[in-house]
Amino acid sequence: MQKPPRPQRVLIASSHPLFAQGLRSLLLARYQRQVEIVGVATNLEEALVALERQQPDLIIVDYDDQVFNREEFLARFVESARKLRVVLISLQNPEEAIVYDRRTLAAAQIEHWLEEWPVAEPSRTAPTPGAVEISGRRAMKHLVIAGILVILVTALLIAGLERVRLLPEAAALQAVPIDWMFGLEFKVIAFLFALIVVFMVYSILVFRRKPGDTSDARHIEGNPKLEVTWTLIPLITVLAFSFLGARTLAETQAVGDKVIEVNVTGAQWAWRFEYPDWGIVTNELRLPVNTQALLHLSSLDVIHSFWVPEFRVKQDALPGDERFVRDLRITPTKIGQYKVRCAEMCGLQHAFMEAAVIVMSQADFDAWVATESGLSADPVARGQKWYQTYACYTCHTTDGSVKVGPSFKGLYGSTVKFTDGTSTTADEAYLFESIRNPAAKIVEGFPPAMPPNIAEKMSDDQVRDVIEFIKSLK
Repeated sequence: MQKPPRPQRVLIASSHPLFAQGLRSLLLARYQRQVEIVGVATNLEEALVALERQQPDLIIVDYDDQVFNREEFLARFVESARKLRVVLISLQNPEEAIVYDRRTLAAAQIEHWLEEWPVAEPSRTAPTPGAVEISGRRAMKHLVIAGILVILVTALLIAGLERVRLLPEAAALQAVPIDWMFGLEFKVIAFLFALIVVFMVYSILVFRRKPGDTSDARHIEGNPKLEVTWTLIPLITVLAFSFLGARTLAETQAVGDKVIEVNVTGAQWAWRFEYPDWGIVTNELRLPVNTQALLHLSSLDVIHSFWVPEFRVKQDALPGDERFVRDLRITPTKIGQYKVRCAEMCGLQHAFMEAAVIVMSQADFDAWVATESGLSADPVARGQKWYQTYACYTCHTTDGSVKVGPSFKGLYGSTVKFTDGTSTTADEAYLFESIRNPAAKIVEGFPPAMPPNIAEKMSDDQVRDVIEFIKSLK
């Protein structure tokens, strides 16, 4: 014999005795043993206490009662009780009632609504009259159709992504595992996009409300199996991609058979490259093809980030001593010319902090090393080389135009005024001091933007060569 359902527990919220007693008598007379009135709350605080102690199934609120502020009631009461049914009834407008989700229902609909809930088990909710019931076979049919559409849309998206050039040309050995990882991520993203959009559009088109249907939707409490599954699948996916990402990172850091070392220094706003094995310092990075380069990255001022898109890998260049030097391995696979960009916001001219990266054959690289290893006998020519190598051009021009610092043209022998009101003649002693200690005297009209350690890797002879080059710019 089936056990009869337990009575539904009802709480009435109204400060008007006539409303509360009249509604109490009406419910008991109409539903008899199906209803148990657990109390009458005369204000919001009493209603909250009754909610905690009595655990009602339904709360009926006097919509016209000013004691129960509707906005406060919905905010503090309704939203905290998701499985609780709430009805706001107005005696001033007996043709309408408002349920907890703020929909306005006709009196006939609220009548149906009230007739359903007393006979339902707490764990199950009877279908609303007019709601669409889907059998197991029909549900499976819809699921199969939506699943096929998801597969088709995913395949179309993947095919479209393969035709679009999402990544630049791959020109380094390290780009191979990274591009494979990107490809896998694009496929998963295409599937997730199709899964969400297809089911959403399919539901909107197939299960939309039919014209003339004013019935309430079926009440669904949840599906624990679906919720657990939908939690485990993303968790497993994230863990799998974490493992694949760690493996890909290890592949990009593998040591090559033959390695050349390059010291890379970033400064606002230029790059400097030093080849310690050959004593070469330049402002462009030249690398032999199919030979791994170990880059030791550092910065003179703020954080910069070394990034050549065609090589994929990227690493920050940090200011500080040798403890902050970061290493990056690159094995170029295609001869050509590329650009290194700073991928970290580093100041006003961050967008222009670029340098040429030239990948050449081993023979051409050896010839370049032989040429660069020899220096000109002319100090002006050497000074011009250091002017380019140590990126003096980023702040000081040679044509009289003004950038961050004063132009070198006509500087030597001129009178220079300082921010403290003093002045001096720009002779060799002043220029030497300004290069070695930029903060000693700040020129009037210019900010103290020159890093104090800008020339720490320049020898005194190189500084004198730069001075000779400045002297030649009359």
